[in-house]
Amino acid sequence: MNLNRDLSKHHELISDMFPTLSAKEIWKKYKLTDEQVAFFNEYGYLSNIKILEEHQIEQLRKELKELTDPSHPKNDLFYEFHSNQSENPETAIFHSLGHWRITEGFHDILWNPRFVVAASQLLGTKAVRFWHDQLFLKPAKHGGVVAWHQDYSYWTRTTPMQHLTCWIGLDDATTENGCLHYIPKSHKWPLLDTISLTGDMDGLDTLLNEEQKAEYAKKVAIEMPMGYGTFHHPLMVHGSYENKSSIPRRAAVLNVFADGTVSNSDEEMMKGVTIIKKGKKMEGQFYPLLFDPSEI
Repeated sequence: MNLNRDLSKHHELISDMFPTLSAKEIWKKYKLTDEQVAFFNEYGYLSNIKILEEHQIEQLRKELKELTDPSHPKNDLFYEFHSNQSENPETAIFHSLGHWRITEGFHDILWNPRFVVAASQLLGTKAVRFWHDQLFLKPAKHGGVVAWHQDYSYWTRTTPMQHLTCWIGLDDATTENGCLHYIPKSHKWPLLDTISLTGDMDGLDTLLNEEQKAEYAKKVAIEMPMGYGTFHHPLMVHGSYENKSSIPRRAAVLNVFADGTVSNSDEEMMKGVTIIKKGKKMEGQFYPLLFDPSEI
């Protein structure tokens, strides 16, 4: 395939990293059980879902290593690029958005059959559109935190709230290397104010009432082997602690919403992205349709 420099112009698989299958085939092969969907609806998350095979992990690790170089020839295509976003001078955390536009693997993971089927089901068996991606790299021994937060508190520029996040480990995720933590059932809380993502891990405390603080004490660590993912609701309160272990903690994040989501702002959604006027449907080059269950 003769590819454009900006891979966001391609709304299909462009490599052989993932199998090309029909909607019916991937639905039959990768569909979640009713019990898994019910767990997500009750607790706000669903973990330990296999997303990547070993060779796919290796390819994405290779691309991640290239992408972290600020002199990468496509660096201008990132929506955001932070070589170190940590607010603690003693720790580091790489964070980026927009890399799906740059490398084939991080482009094609959007259409990964294992991901799109589960995403559709957890959105209520709706068609899935891409919102944006993220990369997080916590280096060994001094990896920084991602503070407790709700994703939708940063996404109110789109409406209604029918979003979903999938966090995928490119390393084994453990308590020691800064795995994700959830507060089960916090997706039933109201929307909280935004806080600095890589600042004070305890910044959420001032926003919680006594009942919520009691639920916070029941937080759970999401430990998973590499290549597995965890899905969570846009109101799920989550965060991750420092990486003080001897191994890195690399993760890819895919954020999506149900087809029919509209813009709630007349401003630019992300750097360099075409403005979609308030009330207009989120679609086009930067918000491709990933899966439509009506094709099953």
